[in-house]
Amino acid sequence: MKITSLRRFGAAATMAAVSLATVFASVTVVADTTKPLLFKIVTVKDDVIVAVPPDEAGAPRPEAAAIGQALAAKGALTLWQYATRKAADGALEMAPRAKISVLAHDSLRVEPYTPAVRVVPVP
Repeated sequence: MKITSLRRFGAAATMAAVSLATVFASVTVVADTTKPLLFKIVTVKDDVIVAVPPDEAGAPRPEAAAIGQALAAKGALTLWQYATRKAADGALEMAPRAKISVLAHDSLRVEPYTPAVRVVPVP
């Protein structure tokens, strides 16, 4: 009888831990909605860090596959270019530099980019 009780307790504890992890992950996702997702556009010659403009009509979802599909379908996209700069407090940050047009190309690749510094939201 004790073994069955311990198994039930272990299963309940595991379910509680999974539920808590899901809640914390949801809160983290909600908290990061103002932080833009960055992507690296890689070509044969160079690469550029970009973000999808928020709330712009016709802008693709901020996912690598969606950006690639939109480029293939439209031929060009307007995105925000990001670059590293020093903030007022002296720390490094990724900030929007300029709006650029990215043209579709056969050897172009879109990758998610996770910076090691804080990211300034798109204006």
